[in-house]
Amino acid sequence: MTSVLVVDDQPNIRDLLDTVLGFHGFTVHTAATAGEALALAARHRPDLVLLDVMLPDGDGMTVCRRLRDSGLGAGIIFLTARDGRADQVSGLAFGGDDYVTKPFDVEVLLARVRAVLRRVRGGVAERPDPVLRYTDLELDEETLLASRGGRPVPLSPTELKLLRYFLTNPGRVLSRAQILAAVWEYDSPSASNVVDTYVGYLRRKLDRLGPPLIVTHRGFGYALRAEQP
Repeated sequence: MTSVLVVDDQPNIRDLLDTVLGFHGFTVHTAATAGEALALAARHRPDLVLLDVMLPDGDGMTVCRRLRDSGLGAGIIFLTARDGRADQVSGLAFGGDDYVTKPFDVEVLLARVRAVLRRVRGGVAERPDPVLRYTDLELDEETLLASRGGRPVPLSPTELKLLRYFLTNPGRVLSRAQILAAVWEYDSPSASNVVDTYVGYLRRKLDRLGPPLIVTHRGFGYALRAEQP
């Protein structure tokens, strides 16, 4: 799987990008400081780095230069609130591949991530299996068709996104906040009831075709998990 290192000192941004990138099939590592970023990059050799410019123990420009000096050929996208032309030129001069200003649109950022990955791979993008599976449940990401036991499961666009998030995190207990961030891309606690509503919709459609697959963890969230007989 394609790996991404997210470097940002703001926990909410790290959590958001961890959730969203994981939802879209990336392996994600996160760091809050320049020191952590350099250590994780040396350990995991990521395919792409999302790098904040202002860090508590240094600056992203220096981190970028040290990553390049170490021979890391990963794509590097700067994330920063600085939107001046001089800042963008400096970022690219230090070895960055792109420059995205905060606040950013998640879908735009994902498009920039994929574009940089295509460039650093010479225009060739990996093509994973488009079908996500868990027990007898399947979701084809190309046709957006879901099925269980070979029988179609008609789903709304939101239900499809919710099912995809469960299928990319099988067995993992997902909090309502994580589901909100991944499926609806916002994190208001007052909106958590929408998660319960749509999980109910999805659960009813899946349960018609077989044993229950979505387990409730009261007070926390849900998990896609087949109960042992």
